[in-house]
Amino acid sequence: MRFYTLFLTIFLFLINAGNASAEIKPKQIVMENGLTVLLIERHTLPIVSVVALVKAGSINDPADRAGVANLTASLLDEGTVKRTSVQISEEIDFIGGSISAAASKDFTTASLKVLKKDIEKGLDLFSDVLLHPRFDPKEVDRVRHLILGSIHSEEDDPMTVAGRSFEKLVYGDHPYGNPVVGLAATVEKITPSDLTLFYQTYYRPNNALVAIVGDVTEQEATDWVKKYFSEWKPNPSALAIKMPAPPTLQPKKTDLIDKALTQSSVEMGHVGIDRKNPDFYPVLVMNYILGGGGFSSRLLTEIRDNQGLVYSVSSSFGAQKQPGSFSISLQTKTANTNKAIAAALTEINRIRTEKVAEDELSEAKSYLMGSFPLRLETTDGLASILSHVGFYELGMTYFKDYPSRIEKVTQEDILRVAQKYLHPEQLSIVVVGNLAEAKITEPTPP
Repeated sequence: MRFYTLFLTIFLFLINAGNASAEIKPKQIVMENGLTVLLIERHTLPIVSVVALVKAGSINDPADRAGVANLTASLLDEGTVKRTSVQISEEIDFIGGSISAAASKDFTTASLKVLKKDIEKGLDLFSDVLLHPRFDPKEVDRVRHLILGSIHSEEDDPMTVAGRSFEKLVYGDHPYGNPVVGLAATVEKITPSDLTLFYQTYYRPNNALVAIVGDVTEQEATDWVKKYFSEWKPNPSALAIKMPAPPTLQPKKTDLIDKALTQSSVEMGHVGIDRKNPDFYPVLVMNYILGGGGFSSRLLTEIRDNQGLVYSVSSSFGAQKQPGSFSISLQTKTANTNKAIAAALTEINRIRTEKVAEDELSEAKSYLMGSFPLRLETTDGLASILSHVGFYELGMTYFKDYPSRIEKVTQEDILRVAQKYLHPEQLSIVVVGNLAEAKITEPTPP
């Protein structure tokens, strides 16, 4: 009876969840200066969330200035032509709102969240931060010092060390191989003029979009954007800048990093898929079954629960504008390092050679469809996803299509994409730990 009740609860939730996402109907408006506005009206609470996405991230960093995109974003709210960083902080705090900015590999986002009654003040601050950053040399030095401190402190975290080494093995000289925050040696070189040039090149309305979600009508949204962003001048050359060639699958490489630790941190994988890949949804489901599904995934169930070889293990596909990485991360006792790596290879091989069980597939699809609406509950969460939909050109029917695309994935699809996108013979592997005790041997696919 308890099972039936649980099943019925999940069933009804999935029905309601599907309906909720199907009811989300984004609108798209292109302003005269080329700025794309994406809008979702949600009048349940008097809140408005805004995400401005600039189509430039660490992939656009100059070769010898890794970290420029991140430092530029970090300084947006640290002083404008007419406001100091303290004034910006005090004014947004006074109305109970929030402003933040961050760079990623593909893009930079600036976010605003305010009550509807304070939207005009919020947008006045937000547009000032986005359109008139000052890049004061004193603030640049201060923020740079904080970033360098963070980079150096992370050198003591084995998983961070493994992750950074792994990205470099997989991507080589491609910008994806650098951390978004940059490298200590390159961040130290960045000057205020570097930031100004990056900003003037990429922070243009025809190279950006604004996602607005909340208690707002289309007319209000259009009027606000005209009032606060019409002075933003386009730059046609921003769209003509040559992007680096997409990363390609490399021969397997190994990086063994010796540290006096009682456990090993391992990162293994290779180049994966981009977000527009037509197999994105089958790969998403396949990865959930392999190692992305937490306690229900094969990697955790088999390698940790059944064999007791690891403390933690998971897999991921980082689908981005250009192909992201497929990776497996695990932590294990030093003595179990070789066994844990071999066990992970066994699971990769198994999902490439055998159809997944029907109940595995059903559980994965149910979770992915059922959890999707939870990501859409808040205005700021929905605005963030909407901005990603616009950037990756996923279409205005994305929210309605997502559940149906997951539902269509079959056992045959899982086997096909596992064989196509998992390459155990070309895995790059990073091990951080006590190498003398780990006695790393060359792993071979089973």
